[in-house]
Amino acid sequence: MTDEPVTDELVAADTLTGTSDQGGEIPTFAISARPFHPPATLDDIRVWAPTAETVSLLAATAGGDEARTPMRRDPADHEWWIPADDHPGADPHPDAAAAAAAEVRYRFIVDGGDPTPDPRSVWLPDGVHGASALHRVDESRWTDGDWPGVDVRGAVLYELHIGTFTPDGTFDSAIERLDHLVELGVDVVEVMPINAFNGTYGWGYDGVAWYAVHEPYGGPDGFARFVDACHHRGLGVVLDVVYNHLGPSGNYLPRFGPYLSEGITSWGSSVNLSGPDSDEVRAFIIGNALRWFRDFHVDGLRLDAVHALVDHRAVHLLEELAVATDELAAELGRPLSLIAESDLNDPRLILPRNRGGLGLTAQWDDDIHHAIHTAVSGERQGYYADFGSLGALAKVLRGGFFHDGTYSSFRRRHHGRPVPTDLVPADTLLAYTCNHDQIGNRAVGDRPSANLTGGQLAIKAALVLLSPFTPMLFMGEEWAADTPFAFFTSHPEPELGEAVRTGRRGEFAEHGWDAAEVPDPQDPATFTSSRLDWTELDEPTHRRMLAFYRDLIALRRTEDEFRHNDFASVGTAFDEDAGWFTMYRGNWAVVCTLTAADTVVPVDLSPVLWWSEPTADDGRLHVPGHDVVIGQVR
Repeated sequence: MTDEPVTDELVAADTLTGTSDQGGEIPTFAISARPFHPPATLDDIRVWAPTAETVSLLAATAGGDEARTPMRRDPADHEWWIPADDHPGADPHPDAAAAAAAEVRYRFIVDGGDPTPDPRSVWLPDGVHGASALHRVDESRWTDGDWPGVDVRGAVLYELHIGTFTPDGTFDSAIERLDHLVELGVDVVEVMPINAFNGTYGWGYDGVAWYAVHEPYGGPDGFARFVDACHHRGLGVVLDVVYNHLGPSGNYLPRFGPYLSEGITSWGSSVNLSGPDSDEVRAFIIGNALRWFRDFHVDGLRLDAVHALVDHRAVHLLEELAVATDELAAELGRPLSLIAESDLNDPRLILPRNRGGLGLTAQWDDDIHHAIHTAVSGERQGYYADFGSLGALAKVLRGGFFHDGTYSSFRRRHHGRPVPTDLVPADTLLAYTCNHDQIGNRAVGDRPSANLTGGQLAIKAALVLLSPFTPMLFMGEEWAADTPFAFFTSHPEPELGEAVRTGRRGEFAEHGWDAAEVPDPQDPATFTSSRLDWTELDEPTHRRMLAFYRDLIALRRTEDEFRHNDFASVGTAFDEDAGWFTMYRGNWAVVCTLTAADTVVPVDLSPVLWWSEPTADDGRLHVPGHDVVIGQVR
């Protein structure tokens, strides 16, 4: 990297896309995806089946009458099939009016096999093994015509799981709690995956019908109502999407074409991104991403585990998706964001494309979480082993990554590369005290609030919310929720449920846990216990934490120093032996005592906000144990 200073041209802060990749000339290349428009009638249906010998369309009305229509290869593209109404002897399918009224269910029969739903099903009212239904979002129901969009960088994000955010676990019941987020100071809601998966409840990462919305949550109309309600309250919406694998039940894609490759990820077969016939697979993914932006008005996508996208092409799928997203943002006239989850510690994800990067808007940064959590909690197991020192905490606050080419004892190899802090703003990295992974992938799904004091939780919150990074909360952390967020599934197939149960318990047993202590993912009680208990807000201890979070967010919003997004805006000081750490933001200081003992910190401060009240004398601050104090340096 050069020593060229950051300029507005390079970071392109005013671009519609919210990315940092618009300075200078960018090479052009063909985009795989064609615009996806949900079929309005059966006549509009097309399906990609490049190697099939025969394809038929099996349609049924609400009354149960079925009609089988042969399909023919599309003269414009012989890998695609369309209904062959003029085929000799073809049975008439139900009329278009009935189809448009969603009274028709349809499936495909490929080479005489069992009927299967459409790979691009937009509505699966009977589940992922059922027939597809026609659906288009009613444009007349949208009320967000004046929504300007939102740049996720620097915003306050809030991750939630629809099924456990409220007792009812639906989009409509979630709408009833949006005012709570507005009062908290949240800017953007990040929704865990809602694509259709088998079973009633789950985390959503085992989706198999990427174009459909999980019906128990409220289906496509419910999600549209949710997004519209968010925009009405000034909240943006980021949707978590999974393109690195498909779930184990209901994945019919291989019956139609080479959607999968021979590679294996941690969760199953890899998606075919660079093998033969992969152009249409990439188009399938990019078309899906753009559908969420266009049809459902979402403001951003969180791209799950992009390190598991096996792509050997010169132009990576993520770059192709970023270009397509930029073009759609320009067309729609509002920012659209792409946020990557990656464990590669590779800043090229967020580097400008004209600097050799992929040009995504932002990425999750687990190193920030690990450095803060270990410094506060003292945990050192597993991948926490290299973290925990105050020097590590200072490093991530000033540079983004801890493993930036350093040796990772957990991986038993060197890992990562440095963030070019002269080119990349700090707010392209997302920071969090916890998220669904950092809670749910613990053996019992215990939140930090189950093990830490209120003061320790306050320290974590202050370091995240007052940092230069883009902060993200996980649902319920703002009041130190007592409920866990465990890993839960509802696979209807007994053998699959047993495999998940024994596999998870066996995994934690290898790390020293008693298998009997690990909650059964298939037990309905594991799911119901993970629901937020909103009555906790009636309790003084929870109300106190909520008030502290609100004050932190208000401070971030009102004080200019906390809104600076350059790495140079952060200073640190610490004493490993005395157990105190200070993060400086301009003239402001965030003073943390990480031990249980009262501590004297050599800083002359005018306190503004604290968890436990400090005292000051002779240019020193006397801070109670496990406390955080925010104030201006005299």
